[in-house]
Amino acid sequence: MNEKNIPLTRIQKLIGQRMLESKQTQPCFYLTAKADVSVVSDLRRQIGKQSGIRISINDFFIRAMAAAIEKYPLMAGSFKGDYIEIAECVNIGLAVAAPKGLVVPVVKGANKKSLAEIAKETAELIEKARNNKLSLDEMSGACITLTALGMFGIDSFLAIPSPGQCSILSIGKIIEQPVLCEDKAETRKFIEFGLAADGRIVTYDYAAKFLVEITSLVANTEKLIA
Repeated sequence: MNEKNIPLTRIQKLIGQRMLESKQTQPCFYLTAKADVSVVSDLRRQIGKQSGIRISINDFFIRAMAAAIEKYPLMAGSFKGDYIEIAECVNIGLAVAAPKGLVVPVVKGANKKSLAEIAKETAELIEKARNNKLSLDEMSGACITLTALGMFGIDSFLAIPSPGQCSILSIGKIIEQPVLCEDKAETRKFIEFGLAADGRIVTYDYAAKFLVEITSLVANTEKLIA
């Protein structure tokens, strides 16, 4: 084989096929919104100390997505030609960079789990992903996916939803910005969220309300830690 030709792995071929299928069959539109994550950024450490479980900022986002889907169930819909099928369980995928390529382990029934339970499960799934030990069941059944590139210094980006899923939520890095609060300048932490949604399943305003619900929950964490 020519040294300039790089053969694709099985996972790379599968990802390529699914992303092409998504772009060819799902007419998506894209929305972005910023969320103030100052409270979440500090609170996760406090809760982690109390529970003895390391809680990442992504765990808050998964919890917020699950809560928002309960209010906007079409975001967990799948287009079936003559009808839209709503997922029975709120299963949320988390994109993870594994040694053999991108994998998406799934937090099953995320809307029924506490923040600490989600944190414990995501930690276990990520560990398995990085050691190529995920089972097929652990990568199946997601109705929406969370993907993050903030750890690579990316401010924001828009992702491609997996075929069969209405949407995917993407997040960039934490950016500190000065804001005026009660006539005083202070520095707050923000993250930009990007939402790709299938226009056959949801309208622009429905998806916008869903995204705003997530950013509101992230900025006001009372419902997420209850």
